[in-house]
Amino acid sequence: MDVREYTADELVALLPLPDEDANKYTRGTLVLVAGSARYPGAACLAAAAGQRMGAGYTEVVCAPDAVPLVRGFRPSLVVRSWEGFQSSDIAPARVGKPVAYAVGSGFDAGDAASARLVHLVLKHAQVPVLVDGGGLAALASKKGQRLLKRRFIHGWPTVVTPHGGEAARLARAFELPEEEPARLSQLLAQAYGTTVVLKGPDTFVSDGDETVRMGEGTAALAKAGTGDVLAGMVGALLAQGMEPVDAAVLGATLHARAGAAAAERLTSISVAAEDVVDAIPCAIASLAAEA
Repeated sequence: MDVREYTADELVALLPLPDEDANKYTRGTLVLVAGSARYPGAACLAAAAGQRMGAGYTEVVCAPDAVPLVRGFRPSLVVRSWEGFQSSDIAPARVGKPVAYAVGSGFDAGDAASARLVHLVLKHAQVPVLVDGGGLAALASKKGQRLLKRRFIHGWPTVVTPHGGEAARLARAFELPEEEPARLSQLLAQAYGTTVVLKGPDTFVSDGDETVRMGEGTAALAKAGTGDVLAGMVGALLAQGMEPVDAAVLGATLHARAGAAAAERLTSISVAAEDVVDAIPCAIASLAAEA
């Protein structure tokens, strides 16, 4: 199979520099359905990363117990409980005001309430949706597969961001071979009708037709919470209207570079997910300097 890498020029061209007349809505709305009572920090990390990656308006829908923490974490976030969250709360995209959803960060895998939220968003969000973390378990069910097929038929993009273990669980639902990551990313994309971001030392992005390698990974990112940061970054790029493969490759590259920048300052031993969020502007500046 053919696997390519984006050039520096391609990546620089994708940077979502805002127009002079931009406002918070034209820069894109990112809605994160994330952060269970057990893992509220996931919502904080993903939301902060989404803001740093350029989303103009970032909203968090989280567990009732998590609302005070997320609201206090960053005053610029719009935060509400997911108690009573229903289809009428899922906003459509309007011309010039793009929207994307990211669901699953900080969810308990296999939890029925978490699966309901994932399925609700997949069914009713007629805009790009990213599924991450514990939310990925809901995709392997028959209902999850039906909803993904429906989204694929209607042309509503879905991006999934599994690590190796999560990818293996998704693969087993279709009895896919798991040995080779690049091939697995392609097969998962074809089976589920999604764009797959298979995370690892080398990250592979595939929409089933095109497969791209991002080889700038660093062991500094091997810490809890860094996957939530990546979900927020890619979600923000989707919210700004970027095509799924482009959003995934640019987001993964800047995520890796933010990890490297944080490690340069703090050492690869000491980097935590919060440090990766703080280093996103440095990563963007370093890429822009390659123009």
